[in-house]
Amino acid sequence: MNAVRLWVSEEARSCVENQDPGGLIRLGRTELGWRLEDLGARIGCSAATVSRLERRGRNVDFELIKIAAKAVEIPTHVLAASLGLISVPLTRVAPDGPRCAEEDDPMRRRTLLTAAGLAVPASLLAGVSDALASVPDPTGSPVPLDSRLAAARGLFDAGQNFKLLHALPGLLADANHAASPAHKEIALARLSTAYSLASRVLTKVGNYGDSRLAADRATLYAEWSGSPLAAAAAARELSIVLRHQDQPAAAERHILDAVAKVEATGLHTDAQRSAYAQMLCTTSYTAARAGQRDQALAMIREAGKAARNLPVVAPEGRLFPIASAAVDLYAVGVHWALGDAGAALEAGRDLREGQFTTVERKGRMHTDLGRAWWQWGKAEQTAAELLSAVRVSPGEVRDRPAIRQIVGDLRSRHPRVTGVRELVAAVGSAA
Repeated sequence: MNAVRLWVSEEARSCVENQDPGGLIRLGRTELGWRLEDLGARIGCSAATVSRLERRGRNVDFELIKIAAKAVEIPTHVLAASLGLISVPLTRVAPDGPRCAEEDDPMRRRTLLTAAGLAVPASLLAGVSDALASVPDPTGSPVPLDSRLAAARGLFDAGQNFKLLHALPGLLADANHAASPAHKEIALARLSTAYSLASRVLTKVGNYGDSRLAADRATLYAEWSGSPLAAAAAARELSIVLRHQDQPAAAERHILDAVAKVEATGLHTDAQRSAYAQMLCTTSYTAARAGQRDQALAMIREAGKAARNLPVVAPEGRLFPIASAAVDLYAVGVHWALGDAGAALEAGRDLREGQFTTVERKGRMHTDLGRAWWQWGKAEQTAAELLSAVRVSPGEVRDRPAIRQIVGDLRSRHPRVTGVRELVAAVGSAA
């Protein structure tokens, strides 16, 4: 069977309809006459890993899927369809199909989300999860997609995480629909940006599994678009979620690759320079979380130099609206991650709300300083900073698992400290 006929065969069509990329890889491997170990040798893994890849498909590392698919010459559009990344008519998977019945059961998924201790309503997370599992039908909205993307970014910047999660399924559906017929570079870059935003808010609320899936898709579409800035945004989100999933080496690899690609643009424009500064900040924080002190401090210093001549207020719509104050805020987080609360507080000594243009960043300034005070064992100052965060952006405290944990610890250890009662009320039963 020739390659064209293979990928339009009934077997291949079944894999696409069942969203089973592992089945496609098995189909390609057997057509080439390769054993499991033959494919493993070509992609740098064991025969057992290949077997698991072919059996589990979507539940295996996305990078490995891409490498294996390339090795067995699966066309890009066929692989994308099997992953649910492009809008093609797909049948629902029956309960006894390749995907586990429990995985498709909405009640079970909502139960799992609730059990995970997330503060976000389970229905919102389930809606986004469903949109990631199978792209919904387009909404038919007459509002231009660029305007809706800008509005969605505005919701994130305003700390309106619930409203953003509510809007995401429709936004992802329409961005997919716009990109699917033409596959023009700008449409793919726009789609990548939508998935990057989805990953960003999902990471913030602690839903790392779906955030990883969204970041993977953002990365793929950015590669197809050829946009280095879209690729940088996707790589940043992927790096962040990998860090949360305790994969520091992979996180560092992705972000360093993104730094190199942005640097290769020549940094001729403010947009490129701001992307470079942002990538350096993320690299620094990733290194700090991995305990690489020298690299973390070197990168944050370099980021400061890169941001020195950037405008204090970035033009509307810029992917990386970073300025010197934002680098100083990253320095707070870097020193906190290195376990040096004193240096973190020193780095943030001159930070003020007025230096930041979005509610989300203002709130983040207070939560990062609050974490540093808590690390130093200062309950009063911790409560004061977190209370300031609540007053500016309640979602920064309510929706982030790590910050809710500090509020819970304050309640149990220092219930009489000024502001603790108000914090607990703001966070609710999640603390």
